[in-house]
Amino acid sequence: MIKKITKNASRQKRHKRIRQSLVGTPVRPRLNVYRSNRYIYAQLIDDVNGVTLASASSLEEAVDSKDAGNKKGAEVVGKTLAERAKKHDIEKVVFDRAGYKYHGRIKALADAARDAGLQF
Repeated sequence: MIKKITKNASRQKRHKRIRQSLVGTPVRPRLNVYRSNRYIYAQLIDDVNGVTLASASSLEEAVDSKDAGNKKGAEVVGKTLAERAKKHDIEKVVFDRAGYKYHGRIKALADAARDAGLQF
C-alpha cells in the first residue's frame, strides 16, 4: 500500500532543506513564520546563541479575534514584530518562510514588516 505524503510533511521537508542555508545571527536574526489554520506566529531568532529575540502572534490582543487567521491579522503581526525589533535595534533580518508559499498571509506579514522598517 502506498503511503500518502501530507502537505505538512512536504512543507517540513522543504523547511529542513531551506534551513541548511539560512542562519540567524545577533546582528541579522532570522524572521521565522509559522502558519496554522486559525493563527499566524512570527519570531526573530538568533541561531548562533539559540535565543528568540522578539515574537508576535495573532493570539495577542492587538489582533481582532475574527481577523486572527486572515491577511489583516498577518499584517498586524508583521507590524508588531517590526516595532519590537526596533526596540532591540534590529533593522535587517533573514526571512524564513518555513516552506510555505510566498503568498497570502505569509506575503502580507512580510510586506507589513517591510513597511514598518525591517529590511530583507
